[in-house]
Amino acid sequence: LLSADAAQAADPAVTKLISILLLCTSTFFVIALHYVNKEWKLGRDIKLSLEALFQRVPDISGVINLPKVDGNDDTKNDKPQPLIDPANPSLVQCYSPASLGNIGTVPNLSAKEVSEMALRSKNAQQVWKSTTFAQRRRVLRTLQKYVVSHVDEICQLCAKDSGKTQVDALLGEILTTCEKIRTLLHHGETWLERSPREVNPMMMHKTAYVEYVPLGVLGIIAPWNYPFHNMLNHVLSGIFSGNGVVTKCSEHTSWSSMYFHAICRAALEENGFDPDLVQLCTGMAETGKALVECPHVDKIFFTGSPNVGRHVMRGAAPFLKPVVLELGGKDAMVFCDDVKLNEVIPWAMRGCFQNCGQNCCGVERLFVYESIAADFINGIKDKVATLRQGCPLGDDVDCGAMVMDQQCDLIQALVDDAVAKGATVHCGGKRNTTAAGQFYQPTLLSGVTSEMRIWKDEVFGPIMCVVVVPGDDDDVCVSMVNDCPFGLGSSVYSASKTRALAIGSQFNTGMFTANDFGVNYLIQSLPFGGVKESGFGRFAGPEGLRSCCLERSIVIDRIPGVKTTIPGAIDYPMDTTQGMGFGKGLVELFYGDTLWGKVKAIVNLIRHG
Repeated sequence: LLSADAAQAADPAVTKLISILLLCTSTFFVIALHYVNKEWKLGRDIKLSLEALFQRVPDISGVINLPKVDGNDDTKNDKPQPLIDPANPSLVQCYSPASLGNIGTVPNLSAKEVSEMALRSKNAQQVWKSTTFAQRRRVLRTLQKYVVSHVDEICQLCAKDSGKTQVDALLGEILTTCEKIRTLLHHGETWLERSPREVNPMMMHKTAYVEYVPLGVLGIIAPWNYPFHNMLNHVLSGIFSGNGVVTKCSEHTSWSSMYFHAICRAALEENGFDPDLVQLCTGMAETGKALVECPHVDKIFFTGSPNVGRHVMRGAAPFLKPVVLELGGKDAMVFCDDVKLNEVIPWAMRGCFQNCGQNCCGVERLFVYESIAADFINGIKDKVATLRQGCPLGDDVDCGAMVMDQQCDLIQALVDDAVAKGATVHCGGKRNTTAAGQFYQPTLLSGVTSEMRIWKDEVFGPIMCVVVVPGDDDDVCVSMVNDCPFGLGSSVYSASKTRALAIGSQFNTGMFTANDFGVNYLIQSLPFGGVKESGFGRFAGPEGLRSCCLERSIVIDRIPGVKTTIPGAIDYPMDTTQGMGFGKGLVELFYGDTLWGKVKAIVNLIRHG
């Protein structure tokens, strides 16, 4: 083709060959690019990268005034105070669980006030639902910009209000929230795009797809264990999917939630949108009940205990209002006989004592194979015994306070019951009275068996429960793990990934991890949720984002000018003989299994049509 012979180069056959090769190469390149883009979404990535690079978002630092916090409080108390002051029942009292010091008050809202808030959100949503995904991403980027530049302040607020360590706040509040924002920015629009669906041969002239449209107003009832993340979690997915969001925060962490809510409103307002789209309800159980029953709220997302979850379902049932329930768990972590103890002990510590055990997917049952159980206990008991407790805003501490004082009583009852039935406390096992606040000592408990309450009751505290798997038997281990009313998460550690997966695949849980802990939630493309007493429905991932939407089925004509008409044989008034003959012809044509039968079906259609 590169011949120097001009005559040969001018040969029409050569020119034609060159043209064909160029055309084939171009066609191959276009097809390859199409499939590469379809698989890896290159076009989307380029668009989002350019959007992030050139689209400046507002800095809301000047509009938000987070308080400076430390370990000193204005008012100290010797014991936990009632949340409602009898002298002023319209206010909820807030105090720090690590010091018992009063830190402020928030309104105890009535049902009428909740309804007014939901109505304001509903009105704002009428405009918001028509915004573009680019506009919604701009709001999320504004939030992300603020969070990343105020990590210390947010962690300190969480530590003050919930008693957790600042490192626990960074891992459980900041990291997860930032990853949720990143995931929505990167994948959210794709997850909410129209979803094409296959049509059958009878409907080959039609196009079918599912579209995801905003529900309206989402009602969120958030727990107290992660006040910052729980405040933003459903707000992020709710507003990105085009909804308004009304959140009822826990009465135990309302003080910090007020500040975190202000961040969300500022991000909307600074980008030119109505901040009334998001609302925060503070108050006691009656406030949450009012939100569930509010006619302006279209769906409820609840995170909390199974008992309260049942109340939420009862409250929503008369209105046929859909609910998503995340009701905690009693997650199992399994150490097979082939693990290296020095590698898995840190995972046991993190799984059991992160956030002082107040973690939905925290490890509440540690199954250790019999041949390594004694060495495991000897290797870990000093680590548990030397965990430091105290005010998380003062000296370095490893394990924070309990958010609710009554939780300490519940934990004590479970530990006492286990000991009375033969369990051994190696360290801890009681309240920590050397610290000023609500602290329970990090506890190592072994010899736990199925007749003890702690085998099945959720602890939600700093207790490491060691269960020995007899005979290093994988099947016995699976049976023991599944002997539980909860089914949220689980993990198995083994030198063999295949073995770990084979064991974990038999667990009756919504989530499983091999040789790791807690990463399911950090991978926000995965749905989060469980089975049995752990609830139903999902948040996070495409499943969670789409659960904020109405899934609407759409059918349209595929070919211009070609549309469906009603054949005379089945039009009104009907002739039964003609109608049945035509209908049976359709059935045989599309669903019969012989060629001759299909030929006869065509004849019947012509005869009766």
